[in-house]
Parts: sequence; structure tokens; C-alpha cells
Amino acid sequence: MDQHITYWRRNIFLFLTSQFLTGITSMIVQYAIIWYLTKKTGSATILSFATILGMLPMVLLSPFVGPLVDHWNKKGLLIVPDCVAALFAIILSVSGVVFHVFPLWLIFISLLMRSIAQTFQMPTIQAVMPTMVPEKEITRANGQLGMVQSANMIIAPALGAVLFAMIPMKFLILLDVLGAIIGIAILMFVTIPKNEKIDEALHVLHNTKVGVQQLFTNKGLWYITLIGAFFTLFYMPCASMYPLMTLSYFHGTVGQAGLIEAVYSAGMLVGGTIIGVFGKWSNRMIPVIAAFFVIGITTGLSGVLPGNQTGFVWFVVLNALAGLATPYFNTLLMAMIQQSYPPKELGRILGVLNSLLSLTGPLGLIFAGPLADAIGVEQLFIIAGISAVISGIVAWLIPVVKNYDRNLQSRLALQKVPKREQNSN
Repeated sequence: MDQHITYWRRNIFLFLTSQFLTGITSMIVQYAIIWYLTKKTGSATILSFATILGMLPMVLLSPFVGPLVDHWNKKGLLIVPDCVAALFAIILSVSGVVFHVFPLWLIFISLLMRSIAQTFQMPTIQAVMPTMVPEKEITRANGQLGMVQSANMIIAPALGAVLFAMIPMKFLILLDVLGAIIGIAILMFVTIPKNEKIDEALHVLHNTKVGVQQLFTNKGLWYITLIGAFFTLFYMPCASMYPLMTLSYFHGTVGQAGLIEAVYSAGMLVGGTIIGVFGKWSNRMIPVIAAFFVIGITTGLSGVLPGNQTGFVWFVVLNALAGLATPYFNTLLMAMIQQSYPPKELGRILGVLNSLLSLTGPLGLIFAGPLADAIGVEQLFIIAGISAVISGIVAWLIPVVKNYDRNLQSRLALQKVPKREQNSN
């Protein structure tokens, strides 16, 4: 027993380490590309287009990627995206060396391909996590994954800024290649359990339809998905305007804009740490719903702060609290989804769910710029805050949502009881 515990803990440690290394190098390069676009063009339209390119593959491809994740080799699905990102990093670097410039079309293609690769990678990570740890450790393992992702979000902007100032862009991009090589090398020592063999042929559209039906028939999770999509629609415009809020409304500096991002990510790291260490609740929907209210109140209050440096100090505090609450929604909900379906079905479910949750993001981004120009960037924060609070209220008032985890745990406990005992009862 002790040997088994040691094995899976070592296995998950190597897995998280590989994801940390590939994740941080990829994020540094991603920041570098966005900063290059900012310095080269100074165009909000270009930056918005780049952001949308990063989101569209998730929206359009996720329902079809899910069934592929269920059938294809999981380790391969983790390795190939890193190879794709590394390949386009090499292409961009060669372009910079040979032509001394990075054509916008090549940058956009690179961003699009990186996003497509990530669309395969994220559902795969979410699908393999419950197969690598004991069921009772799923919430804690997801919290640890959230800690890794939060650490990347804290370290990458700061380290990326230093490297961006020290290393020419054409060489900095190659950091993605180094991260991919090290991350893949570590992943080779990770054991990812295989799902049950599925005898029928792979029919992507059929399995996608089945995924939609399975999600729709699970009313609690279906309503949670709709609430999340509503929240994303109004929150995404606000999220895209953080730099403008700091620079324009609070009259701050680029360094202060970076500070806000780091503080928010640090809050996420603390929240993920709390879940990872103490993540056991009898009804995990309660902290999920509470997270809606915390994010809503802190975001809404940010929009009514005075537009000066005193207001900015409070903006920092509010963002730390919002960051602290964010993992409760992401991590706990993911743990519940992973326990709601067998591992062999998770890919198609997560594909559909991720697509629905992401669908409203680009819609919000399309209107973010014109709306901020028309009514003021701070008003977007008030709108986002109100929408988050409404999402929390709706989730609390719908019993099948509020009690989803309690019902899920009862069902799982019943499944563990031998049939003979169930019949005797």
C-alpha cells in the first residue's frame, strides 16, 4: 500500500513538473509576442484580434476535440502540442534572423496554431488527472494543478519582462523550444493509465452529439454551464481592459499594470494552495457560489474607485481578493465534473463544456473596445461585477445547482455499496 502511494505521488509530481516547465516557457514567449505587437503596432485592434485568435479554436474545435481525446493516446496529445509550439517558435526565430522582422501574418498564424494545439492539450490534462490519483485525492490534485498554473502566471510576466529587455526577440522565442524539450523528457517518465478500450469506430460528430446529450441530461451541470457562459459574456470585456484601467483610469505605469497581473495571479496561487491542502468540503458548490459573489463585489467596487493613485492601491487589494476566489470556481467545478463521468467519456464532455463556457468570450471581446470608448473603461468593471453577483444569486436559487455536489457524493457513495447490500435495503 505504501509503495503504491509513493508511486502515484511520484508520478503526479513528475507530471505537474513537466506541465510547469512547458507552461512557463510557453507563457513567456506568449507575453513576448504580445509585447512585440504592442511596441510594433500600438494598435488596440491588432491586440484584440490576437486575443480573439487565441480563443476561437477553443470555441470552435472543443466539441470535436473531446471525442478524439477519449480515443487517442493521452501522452501523445500532451507531447504533440508542445512540439507544434516549438516548431512555430523556430519558424518565427528563423524569420527574425533572416529577414530581421516578424511579419504580422506569420505572428497571427503562429498564435492560431499555438491556440489550436492548446485546445487539444487542456482537455487531455483535465481528462487524465482523475486516472492518475485516487478518487478521494481528485480535488486536492486539481488544486495542486491550479497552483502550478498560478505560479506560471506569476513568474512568467516578471521573468518575461526581464528577458524581453535583455535578449533579442528572435532568440527569446527559442525559449519555447527549450521548455518543450525538458518538459517532454520528464513526461517520458510519467505513467498515464489507459482508458478502457472502445470497440466501436471513432465517429467524431456522433460522439460530440452524445457529449452534448450527456451534458444536457445532467441538469445540474447543464445549468452551471449556462450560468458560467453568462458570467463569461460580461466578465471577458472587463478582463481584457485591465491594462487600460491601470494606465488610463488610474493614470498608472506599465510596471503597475504588471503588478496588478502578478497580484491577481498571487491571489490565485494562495486560493489554489488552500484548496490543495485543505480541499475537502461536504458540498463544494457552496464555495463555488461564494466565489461568484467575491469576484462580483471586488470587480464592481473596482469600477467605482477614484481615478487616482489612492484608488489604484485599493484596486490592488480588490484584485488580490478576486484572485483568491477564482480557483474555487475553476478547480472545484472541474473536480466535480471529473467525478460525474467515467474517464473514457470525460474528453467529449469537457470538450463540449469548454466550448460552451468559452463561446461568449469572443462575443464580449468584440464589443469591449467600442463599449469602453463610449461609456468609460471603469463602467465595464461595474457591469462585470453585477453580472457575477447575478450569476451567484441564480446558482443559489436553483436547487439542482446548489445541491449538485451533495447529490453527486450521495450517488458515488451508493455506487460503492455492494449490490447485495443495496437490495437488502
